[in-house]
Amino acid sequence: MSSSATLNRTPLADWHTANGARMVDFAGWSMPVHYDTGTGGSIVDEHVATRTGVGLFDVSHMGRLTVEGPAAEAWLDGLLTRRVEGTPVGRVRYSLVCNEAGGVLDDILFTRVGEERFDLVVNASNRAKLLDWFATHAMADAELTDRTCATAMIAVQGPKAVALVAGQTGDDVAAIRYYRASQATVAGVPCDLSRTGYTGEDGFELICPAERASDLWEALVAEGAVGCGLASRDTLRLEAGMPLYGHELDEATNPIEAGLAFAVDLKRRDGSLREFIGSDALTEASGKHRVGLRVDGKRAPREGYTVLSNGTPIGVVTSGAPSPTLGYPIAMAYVNDSGPVTAGAPLQVENRGRLTEATVVELPFYKRS
Repeated sequence: MSSSATLNRTPLADWHTANGARMVDFAGWSMPVHYDTGTGGSIVDEHVATRTGVGLFDVSHMGRLTVEGPAAEAWLDGLLTRRVEGTPVGRVRYSLVCNEAGGVLDDILFTRVGEERFDLVVNASNRAKLLDWFATHAMADAELTDRTCATAMIAVQGPKAVALVAGQTGDDVAAIRYYRASQATVAGVPCDLSRTGYTGEDGFELICPAERASDLWEALVAEGAVGCGLASRDTLRLEAGMPLYGHELDEATNPIEAGLAFAVDLKRRDGSLREFIGSDALTEASGKHRVGLRVDGKRAPREGYTVLSNGTPIGVVTSGAPSPTLGYPIAMAYVNDSGPVTAGAPLQVENRGRLTEATVVELPFYKRS
């Protein structure tokens, strides 16, 4: 835990504190976990605002890196689990960065901005680690730049998010397809814009110059977007079945175990084998895999709770919370292959000797219609 005096502050930190945010240390950044509006606002209210309208999230703590140069494509292709070679300009892809043993160093988004330029968004907690990793495996003619502190990043999420952003620009941003990126001027602010998010809702993630972040944020709030903190972002991503680094992902877990095989391309487009760091280890899960649990009762299981099958421990909870949308507790867990783990299988979750019944369900828990 860092002292408040040493924490990094996003360009929107003053807005957060002026509007009732409870600030916490998250990966060395002072971040809003929830806003107390003084009128009964709650984490659930922020969650519901995103599911039904537009939630606004300051995600400027996440790392924003750029790779440029004639070797940028080949270099990233040797570092990322997702095929980089041949990625069209304007396409965004989810990928993992793995170590030699196949353990996940981070999960990232990369965007091909030009023939010789790629932008990366990485987790705040792993930014320094990845910068070291990339420096260790540096390649000539591929230059890496850390743009994190020069820019801000704002996620606009919810069923009304696209219309709200479209109303703030003369560009046809509504035509941008899912996991595509472009540039646009939003509320008078130049933005890199991608149709992505971490809530299970439609929307955009906007990257703008740090000194213009307040202008952009204020304009979106004025149009009805609701400021939301990290707590509601966590329940939203959990409902959407999205893994969180440090919970579902770490260096002791490989992407296959995490249910992320879709983000591992072991072959090139011509069918030949790809070689990237960790590729030799990424052929199969090692006996555990990620599952979703619907939990009986009102209390949600928390990280570290034991998962059992007929009294035998078979796994551990990695994330859990009451689902505001579904109305019952949900959790993600890693279970081994010794128990029944297909959808519908009955399991139990243990907390200090007390057992709660649970049922394996397909992920995601929530999928927008």
